[in-house]
Amino acid sequence: MSINTVRPLIFFFGIAILCAFGASNARAANTRPNVLLILADDLGFSDLGCYGGEIDTPNLDRLAAGGLRYTQFYNTARCWPTRAAILTGYYAQQVRRDGFSRQEHGARNQRPEWARLLPEFLRPHGYRSYHSGKWHVDGLPVAQGFDRSYYLQDQGRFFNPRRHYEDDKLLEPVAPGSDYYATISIADHAIRCLQDHAQHHAGKPFFHYLAFTAPHFPLHALPQDIAKYRQRYRVGWDKLRAARWQRIQELGIIDGQLSDVEREIGPPYHFPEALEKLGPGEINRPLGWLD
Repeated sequence: MSINTVRPLIFFFGIAILCAFGASNARAANTRPNVLLILADDLGFSDLGCYGGEIDTPNLDRLAAGGLRYTQFYNTARCWPTRAAILTGYYAQQVRRDGFSRQEHGARNQRPEWARLLPEFLRPHGYRSYHSGKWHVDGLPVAQGFDRSYYLQDQGRFFNPRRHYEDDKLLEPVAPGSDYYATISIADHAIRCLQDHAQHHAGKPFFHYLAFTAPHFPLHALPQDIAKYRQRYRVGWDKLRAARWQRIQELGIIDGQLSDVEREIGPPYHFPEALEKLGPGEINRPLGWLD
């Protein structure tokens, strides 16, 4: 079967909403679940504390302990193809948001008109849709069906982004030295949206797409977080890797051998000229351990 003829993939949250309530326009809104979809950016499965990571993630650990944890869940393993698949229900390659060998127009080209985003399907069922954070899908969020949006386009700058939007309108650049931090600002926008929803739209269900830029490189952390983990990371990558592998095995997540390190493999790109454009404390390219 050709990739272009494969039927769209409806993800688990889409199934819960569209299938369970697709024929129930007359039902009261309180029978339709509110959906908060939190998407971390390029998060490795073992980065969370509940999966063996060395960084404390107590709130996510509690969600995992009281919810459903997948043991065989696959995505496209990169940020922008995953977003396209989640929001359209199609393979990323079908909607021109990823590329592979011998595929025409498969990379970052315009998404087909028929590949509508999830909010357009939810609106007829009474849902309001909100977006906070990274976008990395073509077009702008409100124009694509979201009712409210904070879009951080300059996702490589955690402290002083120059391009960010509220409800598709370009905002002023954040001045260096301000107290802006991307993760906090994205979360604050989501909270404001949900508070406004509770106050003005309590009779309607909501879908909120909360897309953090972290932990995608360049890994811009707050000074207090750096200080907290400084000594933990001073032991070096090799020891951290072995210790994490040991925790994963103790948790029963993986049963196997730790692979050898391929030390000749580095980042696929190197752009030193970008360093001239950065602000204080900003790094937007992969660096070696000792750089």
